[in-house]
Amino acid sequence: MYSLLYALAPSWTSAAILLTFFVYLAIAGSILPGKVVPGVILSDGTRLHYRCNGLLSLLLLVGLLGVGVWMNYVSPTAISDRGLELLSATFIFSFLVTMLLYTAGCKSRNLGSSLKPHVTGNLIYDWWFGIQLNPQFMGIDIKFFFVRAGMLGWLLINLSILAKSIQDANLSQSMILYQLFCVLYILDYFFYEEYMTSTWDIIAERLGFMLVFGDLVWIPFTFSIQGWWLLRNQVDLTTAAIVANCFVFLMGYRVFRGANKQKHVFKKNPKALIWGKPPRVIGGKLLASGYWGIARHCNYLGDLLLALSFSLPCGISSPVPYFYPTYLLILLVWRERRDEVRCATKYKEVWTEYCRLVPWRILPYIY
Repeated sequence: MYSLLYALAPSWTSAAILLTFFVYLAIAGSILPGKVVPGVILSDGTRLHYRCNGLLSLLLLVGLLGVGVWMNYVSPTAISDRGLELLSATFIFSFLVTMLLYTAGCKSRNLGSSLKPHVTGNLIYDWWFGIQLNPQFMGIDIKFFFVRAGMLGWLLINLSILAKSIQDANLSQSMILYQLFCVLYILDYFFYEEYMTSTWDIIAERLGFMLVFGDLVWIPFTFSIQGWWLLRNQVDLTTAAIVANCFVFLMGYRVFRGANKQKHVFKKNPKALIWGKPPRVIGGKLLASGYWGIARHCNYLGDLLLALSFSLPCGISSPVPYFYPTYLLILLVWRERRDEVRCATKYKEVWTEYCRLVPWRILPYIY
């Protein structure tokens, strides 16, 4: 117990790593070229604009770190050697940032949709769900910044785990498969980063501890559990298991990326063809074609299949690597229920008609 608490204690080194990471992202996100994407129109008629240069920021950072490792300025296992203390340092940072966001939100007198404070009077509720929709710091959209930090942090943790496994001479097929799936997923995320601007988190969720913790702590440190587990456990996969795992990943990717792309394109151009046909639109608002004509939250199915594919390389000897897909299943069902209530309130009879035409929530014929 004492050794665990000692390992969790943040050090000045872990704080420096975290600070350097955030400073780099802030500078790179502000000065590197990238497509400027308009966000959705908010309730007051305004819209934010996002510089989508995450992929370039990622490639530059990995390149810089690679040079640093080659010149012996940076240890490739700096993160994997300090996993627990970085976890606690990031948690403390998330807590402090949320308190600052809460304080700034309560003092805000801005009436615009992005910065207008939504205070219920319930301290815990307001702290957890947030007060402002799109708070900014020095011209940086904090919510968009934290999502990018979480995804890039996940990649850096995985790369450090990979370096550790190579250093310890225990690199396995399972580790390679897990790393490959995650790298493809993360690169795809940043390649299509502009799609993030039309997601529910960006357009509707206020920035409180739920999102801050989720982006900075939960994404990088729980999505990498499989890698940590494979560092200490050897798994021998059969050829059939590898093929099946690849199939699950490809199916998940096809559904996840296809559904999100259809939604994003529809919001930009409601007349764009879906699967080669004019889209079916309910009440002039809701897309009922393509994946969105199969299930009302079909993108969640793709997400779940991808999460499962990240865990399958670990075999079935332990439930630990399956924490992420299990948690994600619970989260997405909870989020789907919240979405249903909000959409029913927002779209009223249009939503009722959509539910009649598309009766399945996530998985056709099952749920």
